[in-house]
Amino acid sequence: MLIRFTQSILPPLLLLTTLFLTAPVCHGGKILVVPVEGSHWVNMDILVRALQSQGHSITVLRTTKSWYIKEESSYYNSLTVTVSEGIDKEFLKPIQQKVFAMERGKSSTIDVIQLQFELLTTFMPKAIKPLCELVEAMFEDQAFMRRLNESQFDLILTDPAWGVGIMLAYHLQLPLVYNVRWVVTMEGHLTLAPSPLSYIPATGTGLTDKMTFSQRVKSMFVHLLAKLQHRMLLKPLYQAMCDKYLSPKVDFDDLLQTADLWLMRVDFVFEFPRPTMPNVVYMGGFQCKPAKPLPQDLEDFVQSSDEHGVIIMSLGTFVSELPSDLAEDIAGAFAELPQKVIWRYTGDRPSTLGNNTLLVDWMPQNDLLGHPKTKLFVAHGGTNGVQEALYHGVPVVGIPLFFDQHDNLLRLRGGAQIITLAMLNKDSFLQALQEVLHVPSYRENMQRLSRLHRDQPMEPLDRALFWIEFVMRHKGAAHLRTESYKMPWYSYHSVDVMMFLLAVLVLMLLIIFALIRCSLRLCGKSKSKKD
Repeated sequence: MLIRFTQSILPPLLLLTTLFLTAPVCHGGKILVVPVEGSHWVNMDILVRALQSQGHSITVLRTTKSWYIKEESSYYNSLTVTVSEGIDKEFLKPIQQKVFAMERGKSSTIDVIQLQFELLTTFMPKAIKPLCELVEAMFEDQAFMRRLNESQFDLILTDPAWGVGIMLAYHLQLPLVYNVRWVVTMEGHLTLAPSPLSYIPATGTGLTDKMTFSQRVKSMFVHLLAKLQHRMLLKPLYQAMCDKYLSPKVDFDDLLQTADLWLMRVDFVFEFPRPTMPNVVYMGGFQCKPAKPLPQDLEDFVQSSDEHGVIIMSLGTFVSELPSDLAEDIAGAFAELPQKVIWRYTGDRPSTLGNNTLLVDWMPQNDLLGHPKTKLFVAHGGTNGVQEALYHGVPVVGIPLFFDQHDNLLRLRGGAQIITLAMLNKDSFLQALQEVLHVPSYRENMQRLSRLHRDQPMEPLDRALFWIEFVMRHKGAAHLRTESYKMPWYSYHSVDVMMFLLAVLVLMLLIIFALIRCSLRLCGKSKSKKD
C-alpha cells in the first residue's frame, strides 16, 4: 500500500519540483515609477497594480499639482515634489477651445496660422516649463536626492513623453524601462528604429502606409516640422537641465535612446508594419480585459434597450464637454435612434437630449464595450479607447480632436467611420451612426481584428511583466540595446564610408588614366624613333 501511494504521488511532486526549479525567479523588487498625467497615468496605473500584485514595492513620483495621481494609495507609495505649476484640465482648456474653433472652420486663415504658431512657440514650451521646475526642485533638494539614492531602487519605469524619468535614471545609474507611445514630441519608433517615410506616415497626417506622391510630400513636411520643433523649441529646455544637473557632455537626444526596454503600447494588429528593434516589446491592448458585471443601475438601463442595443460615447480624459451647439446636434441625433445611449458628458444638459440618452460623469468603459448589447462606440480616437473597442470587436464612429487620434482611427482598418469636427452636424452624425449600425462590414472588420489581436501565446500584460522582471533580474538589458545613437550622423548613414569608397574609386580611375596616358606617350616616342 505504501509503495502504491508513493508511486501515485511521486509524478506530480516531480512535475511541481521541475516547474519550480525552471521558472524564472524575480524576488520582489523596488521600482520607481515616473509617470505622465492624464490618460497616460490611466494605463501606467494598470502596470503599477499588476507589478504590485507580483510582490514588487512601487514608489510613484508625483507633484503637489498632480491631476490624476493621488498621494495616498493602497498599492503604491508616493514621493511628492513641491512645485508651483502643473498641467491639468484648466491648463488645457484654452487650447481646446481654439482647436475646436479651428477644426470646425470658424477661424480665418490668419487665425489658423496664429494658432499653429502659438502651439509651437508658446503652448509646447509652456507645457515643458512645469517639468523643468520639477527637475530643478528634485536636483536642488539634496535631502530628496539622498533619499532616492538610499532607497536602492532596482529599476525606473517611466513614460518618456516627459523627460524627467530619463534624467533620473541616468543620475541614479538605474536600469530604465519605458511605457511608451510618445517620446517628447514624436512617436517612439521614430526615435529608436529606422523609419522610412516612404511607407511610414508621419503622425498627425491622417495617412496610411499606402501613400501617393503628394501624400508622401505632406508626410515629409509634417515630419520635418516636428523635428524642427523638437530641435529648436523643446530640446534646448531639456538640454539646459542636462547641462546643469547631469553633465554638459550628456546629449538629451542620446539619453532618450539609453532605455533598456521599450514597452510599446501598440501591436501589429493595430500598427502598420514597420522596422523594429530587439529591445522593443509590444504590449498593445495590455489594459484590456474581459468585461465584469455592470453596476445594477447601468445594467437595468442597458437591458431596457431590448433588441436595439446600446451606444456608448466618450471623448476621453481631456474632453468632457463640447461647444453648446455641437452638443445640441449630437444629442438631437441620438434622440432619433431606437438604441439606448450612455454618454460621458459633464457640460450643460442639451435641450435636444432624448429620453433614450443617459448622461454620466464616469462610466466603466471596458465593461460596457464587452457587454453583448453594446452595438457601437462613439470615440475621439485615443489609444486606450480604440484598443478596448478593438479587443471587444465593437465598431466605432470616430470624432478625432487632437494629436494622433485621426491616425488611430484609421488603424481600425474598416471598423470605424470617421467624421471630422468640420463635417459634424446633426444630419451627418446621424448618418454616420446609422451606417455603422446597419452596414455589417464595420462589425465584421472589428471582430476580425479582435480575433487577430487575441490569438497570441501570451497576454500582453503578462508579457510586459515578464520583461520588466527580466530587466530587474539581469540588472539591465544592454545586449538588446543598439549603440547606434553613439555614432555621429555621418557614420550612422555611412557617409564617411561612401566618401572613402568614392575617393578610392576616383584614385583608381586617376591611376588608370595616368597609366593609359604614360602608355600612349611611350607608344608615341617609340613610333617617332622608328620614323
